[in-house]
Amino acid sequence: MPVGIEIKGHIAIVTLNRPEALNSIDPETRSDLRDVFGRIGTNNDIRVVLLTGTGEKAFCTGSDLKKTMPPKTSFAQQAFGAGTKRDTESITKVLEIPQPVICAINGIAVAGGLELAMACDIRIAVSTASFGLSEVRVGSIPGGGGTQRLPRLVGLTNAMPLLLGGGRIDAAEALRIGLVSKLVEPADLMEEALAIAEGIAANAPLAVRAVKALVYQGVNLPLSEGLEMERITFGIMRDTKDRIEGRLAFAEKRKPNYVGE
Repeated sequence: MPVGIEIKGHIAIVTLNRPEALNSIDPETRSDLRDVFGRIGTNNDIRVVLLTGTGEKAFCTGSDLKKTMPPKTSFAQQAFGAGTKRDTESITKVLEIPQPVICAINGIAVAGGLELAMACDIRIAVSTASFGLSEVRVGSIPGGGGTQRLPRLVGLTNAMPLLLGGGRIDAAEALRIGLVSKLVEPADLMEEALAIAEGIAANAPLAVRAVKALVYQGVNLPLSEGLEMERITFGIMRDTKDRIEGRLAFAEKRKPNYVGE
């Protein structure tokens, strides 16, 4: 299977599993990612997702250029034809789920692979990883969110050389500009990623989902509108069972038992 999934408690570990092709995305992988994340997004027992790749060379090198030639149907047919609209959607669309997604970058992350990583909420990487958006070098553009997410993550000054030049940066530079949150040695990657995931999964799931939604909805709003949205969401969350449980657990000096209600 090109995409593996393992459930550990409230954590889903999703693995790109084409190491012989540097975990590049072929049509089967794209379909599997849609199916896997589609199931995860509607599963309330899963509170956090961890996305990584198989092997030590690459997280993902984007589309498998040998297997992803332009389709025979036109873009208009795909966009507006019956039942075919999703064929025009970016692969990063699959990551639009309520749960936080942590990307454990185990090697090269370029083109669509970097776009997948940028669509995740938290990114940690091995110290040997490298990053780039090379699409302009093959006559294309970073069409999976690269032109929009990279400047938002690292600023125009850092983003434009990568976008226009199509070159790569190493892990140290990725950390410096804020593309990743943390660097670890390869042997420690999954342990570190799971520790982050377990810390999030231990929190009240509705609160975690609400924070994620507020951040992404509010980031492009005027501050006053974002604050109003936050106020309303706080009110919605105020009477949840988990919020009451959190206060009881604090008062009783015990670990809270959150149920997502």
